[in-house]
Amino acid sequence: MVGGDEQLDRLVRSRIRALRVAQGWSLEELSGRARLSQSSLSRIENGQRRLALDQLVTLARALDTTLDQLVDNATDDVVVGPTVDSAHGLMRWPVRSDPGLSVVRQRITEPPPENPAAMRAHPGREWLVVLSGTAVLLLGHRRFRVETNQAAEFPTMEPHAIGTAGGPCEIMGIFDRDARRGHQRDGDDRPGATP
Repeated sequence: MVGGDEQLDRLVRSRIRALRVAQGWSLEELSGRARLSQSSLSRIENGQRRLALDQLVTLARALDTTLDQLVDNATDDVVVGPTVDSAHGLMRWPVRSDPGLSVVRQRITEPPPENPAAMRAHPGREWLVVLSGTAVLLLGHRRFRVETNQAAEFPTMEPHAIGTAGGPCEIMGIFDRDARRGHQRDGDDRPGATP
């Protein structure tokens, strides 16, 4: 492989074959799409031909992926642990593939605020799933009950707050970069937390 090591070389070759098979394509079909000879493609997949950068770019395009995804070697961090924010009752996991995303797990024990002025709005989107109990999502003038195993997704430019209905609930939320920034302005990135 171009400037690569043997392990990465094997990984890239197996990805090419796996992506081809997942598409249901024969060697002939992929070689036609990539404008490579069938024998060249076969030798690339089985390790009998050196991987060249121009061929990898062409193969990535033909397989509807990117060169970065084809040669990504960051497989060491498959399992990641959370950071715990005990003060706010949060567990937070990084999303390695998109540092702009944040996954947060939270136990909510309070109902949503009665005062509409306590709701917040900021750029971004949030997605949450209720793991246990029932959450109440206030979104503008609307009120939604989100039961266990139900999810909600909403633009955070609309004033919002999240609380519980009749007992504790546990939620897991995903924030995009803007939504996380919006919550962190007040030093708190809990879903729907009020300033």
